[in-house]
Amino acid sequence: MRMTVLASGSKGNSTVVSSRSTRILVDAGLSCRELMKRMRAAGEDPEALDAILITHEHQDHVNGLPVMARKLGIPVYFTEQTHRAWVRQMSPQRRMTYAQWLAQREQEMEVVYGKGPDNTACPGETAVAGVQAELEDDAEAENDADAPKADPARLPSVGYFSAGQHFAIGDIDVTPFTIPHDAADPCGFVFEADGCRIAIATDLGYMPPNVKQAVKRCDVLMLESNHDPEMLRDGPYPWSVKQRVMSRVGHLSNHAAADFLGKEYDGGAQFVILAHLSESNNLPELAQMAAEEALNGKMSLLGNKVLLARQDLPLEPISL
Repeated sequence: MRMTVLASGSKGNSTVVSSRSTRILVDAGLSCRELMKRMRAAGEDPEALDAILITHEHQDHVNGLPVMARKLGIPVYFTEQTHRAWVRQMSPQRRMTYAQWLAQREQEMEVVYGKGPDNTACPGETAVAGVQAELEDDAEAENDADAPKADPARLPSVGYFSAGQHFAIGDIDVTPFTIPHDAADPCGFVFEADGCRIAIATDLGYMPPNVKQAVKRCDVLMLESNHDPEMLRDGPYPWSVKQRVMSRVGHLSNHAAADFLGKEYDGGAQFVILAHLSESNNLPELAQMAAEEALNGKMSLLGNKVLLARQDLPLEPISL
């Protein structure tokens, strides 16, 4: 297996997980152009992607999703709740007064039924012609790359999965697990192929028992180490945001990640990747030091090497 972290942080998250014959993009938090640029820089071929898998609907995980999926013509996998939340996010409802609604309704009735000389409905040739013109306009817009899309949430195809239930994309077995985060139905994943296991567990406020169980026996563990608690408390965020980040549905701190690594982690991974580091409330040196101190006694030349995922550059690909 091979894993390439393209970006990790509050400005965008995306990782490529691949086997001998299957390539999955986990989240698409950067623009399509930037994702493709980073993939090529890391030796990954965007055209070879088989699917996109989404952890949750927050913008730093889905920013380039619709364009990327449509450009490559590949399916996108969500939980049903995450897909619904994303569609609502992409299609915000516009508020209107009753008078505006009534005027819009009258226009819709004219399109569907037409109007006779006496202003009465007369379904027939006028209605058919009006609807046909609309369909032709839609088809023309669909073929025009520069035309705005009628449905910003349109995807080539959508597949649903549920936390706790295994499914496969190509020859990669995927096990999604629920994570505590303030999203509709957020998930982490374990990927398995060719006897190797890769776990991604970011965007979680704490380490619940199901996550601790899910990430056992992994060859690569990508774990959130988002913030230093003191830097967060003294930092520039509004107090409401600080409370969210520190909450049990927020983000894992350096201390919380280190506590897990030191006390309950099984020590089986070749690589531990610290991810989703805050640029405002953390320092790479602090995150790495906390993790390495926690792993003291478990580290070796062949195991538990600590790596830092970056926001601005792809991480060197990991091959197992």
